[in-house]
Amino acid sequence: MAVTLGGVTLVDGGGRQRAPLHLRGGTIAAQGTTHDFRLDLRDHLVFPGLVNAHEHLQVNNVPPLPGERTFPHAYAWIDAFQAHFAEPAVVEALAVPKAQRMRHGALKNLLAGATFVVHHDPWHAALDAADFPVTLLRGHGWSYTLNGPDYGPPVEQSFAATPPDRPWMIHLAEGTDAIAAAELGELDRRGCLAANSVLVHGVGLREQDIERVLAVGAAVVWCPGSNRRLLGRSLDPRRLHAAGRLAVGSDSRLSGERDLLEELRLARQRRDLDAASLLALATTHAARILRLADRGSLAVGNVADLVIVRDRGGDAAGNLVGQSRADLRAVIRNGVPRVADPDFADWFAAAGIDTVMATLDGTTKLLASDLADPALLAMEPGLIAVGDAHTKHSTERVA
Repeated sequence: MAVTLGGVTLVDGGGRQRAPLHLRGGTIAAQGTTHDFRLDLRDHLVFPGLVNAHEHLQVNNVPPLPGERTFPHAYAWIDAFQAHFAEPAVVEALAVPKAQRMRHGALKNLLAGATFVVHHDPWHAALDAADFPVTLLRGHGWSYTLNGPDYGPPVEQSFAATPPDRPWMIHLAEGTDAIAAAELGELDRRGCLAANSVLVHGVGLREQDIERVLAVGAAVVWCPGSNRRLLGRSLDPRRLHAAGRLAVGSDSRLSGERDLLEELRLARQRRDLDAASLLALATTHAARILRLADRGSLAVGNVADLVIVRDRGGDAAGNLVGQSRADLRAVIRNGVPRVADPDFADWFAAAGIDTVMATLDGTTKLLASDLADPALLAMEPGLIAVGDAHTKHSTERVA
């Protein structure tokens, strides 16, 4: 469908601009038509859909390790988790079919404005569903780690099989000890450090390691919440960010924060980076690092994935970075609403999308009905359906 969002302020890597936004066929168009469905969005800001550069979709319902113990490296955490598998709550969580758990992880991301996700695990048929809630990175290569567990594609073979114009992902230097500090050198010696290498976590990278990463044109995905919970600290993001070689990921709820938006909010609260810099990690920088030519900005021709919020004044980026998922007015994917406040009902109706009314952390929302499988909603804390599927025709315009 063709849509024009009028009176809106657009915010992306190019700055802040007051201009209408035209959507057609799931992409951003240069101009509208006389037949466009029109919304007056004065006093609103529109951002590109967020890119979550690191996620394990299928484990977001699994209870994390109890307590506040930290580990010298992720391998020690993996070892400690083995006994946790016998806990009744973990057994129950993992008994949920993997396809449903993956869809739940995708819903978690969508609710927080992350419309594009990098899933760092073996592919599953469920991810190919036409109605999967988010878009996933495809055509890339990955390995799990350098030093165990024996899981996923072997490092050298996977790297060699990945085209140089596609990203190759690996957990690396996820620790604070000598084992973690040695991993970049080992990866380099194996011939797997190149311009398409994307290193997840990187907490153990030393200053000279970061310079080596930048010298070859590689990049790092920063997961600060997960790092602090497992390891007690995270990397200093400033040098990598300044070079444009840093993206951000949420990891999963096994170790990370609730969602990507929460990661950004807490990073801003800790003053790791300012709001505009954090926004870039989840938009323009992520798109560049992941070789996504049609995402990360509101440029004409890009996919029409959007996050819409009220303009509260002040720093434009801070109107999204620093907020929680219930504060989002609407999440748009491929040019149509997926999650939105009730006064966006006319847009759902014009697009022919049935909706279910729900509360998200106590705030009333409309969900596209294909997201509202009761079993799926039951898995997501804070999300409660309060009505049956319907197409709501509202006489109240968005304002």
